[in-house]
Parts: sequence; C-alpha cells; structure tokens
Amino acid sequence: MKKSLFSLAFVALFSVAATTTVSAQTKKMLGTVMVGGAAMYPTKNIVENAVNSKDHTTLVAAVKAAGLVETLESAGPFTVFAPTNEAFNKLPAGTVETLVKPENKATLTKILTYHVVAGRMTSADLMKAIKDGKGTATLKTVSGGTLTAMMKGKAIELKDEKGGISTVTIADVMQSNGVIHVVNTVLMPK
Repeated sequence: MKKSLFSLAFVALFSVAATTTVSAQTKKMLGTVMVGGAAMYPTKNIVENAVNSKDHTTLVAAVKAAGLVETLESAGPFTVFAPTNEAFNKLPAGTVETLVKPENKATLTKILTYHVVAGRMTSADLMKAIKDGKGTATLKTVSGGTLTAMMKGKAIELKDEKGGISTVTIADVMQSNGVIHVVNTVLMPK
C-alpha cells in the first residue's frame, strides 16, 4: 500500500513539475507570434524576424532588391503591412520578376515603402483611428501615398490608392523597431 501511495505521489509531483516547465516555456514565449512557421520575437527587428517566415520569402527578396534592409533594421519605429507570398502571387504573372530587376528599383521601392507607415500603430491604434474617423482612417505611408484603413466586421482592411483591398490576417507582430501586420494582398500606390 505504501509503495502505491509513493508511486501516486511521485506521479502527481511529476505532473506538477511538467506543468511548471510548460508554464515557464509559455512565459518565455510571451510576446511572440508565429508567422510563416517561425516565432517572431519582439526583441528582434523587422528584418531579423521576417527572414525566418516561410510566408514572406518574396517580400524579403523584394526588400533586399530595393536596398531597404538597412532602413528596416534601423530604430524606426515602423508599422509594416507585410504581404505574404500568396499576396504577391495574386499579382499578374511576371510582375514580381520584373520588379526585382535593377532597372525597376525605384518602382519596387515605391511599392514597398507604400506598405510602411512611420511610427508604431498596433491594431488597437488602427481601430481607434478608424472609430475617431467615423469609419475610416487615412494613413500616410513612407512613400508619400495614403492608405485608407477601415473595419469589416472584426477585421481591419486597407484600401490602396487604386481601390484594391487588403485584409490584416495577423495583427500586432511586435518588433524591437515597430510592428508588423500581415496582409493578404499587395497594396498599390498611384
């Protein structure tokens, strides 16, 4: 009888220890968001995190081709609306391949910086701006253009200058130099 009580106590103690270990790991991961199969750490900058996302390989290649790596590694802060590979795949065939050519660097840079707003705007900040604007908020992009933010149900949507709509699919991916909101469509300036 004593042996089975000891075994039961050991199992209970082991369960508590395992729960504590999982709890500690969970606490360590607090603040991280999974994007493209990789943890996005709030202690890393936008580029350091983005290069690990399998869903953003096209965006990372475009940022490198446009020479924007150093900028997006700087102190910022920046709010980046980051299109996924699927978002880039929605563009007409050959568009990405054409844009990453050296002779199209200015156009590529304009498109990429159109996805960036100076400052750190969380989803709560965006929703407040939309509410304050009675349903829409105008965001000035780093490229000099504007995006219109609005709500569709509980989702934040962005309307570009050509009338295209993109939805935030993962919000508030915090970075050391800003915040990333993953979007499902490439936003296009005029």
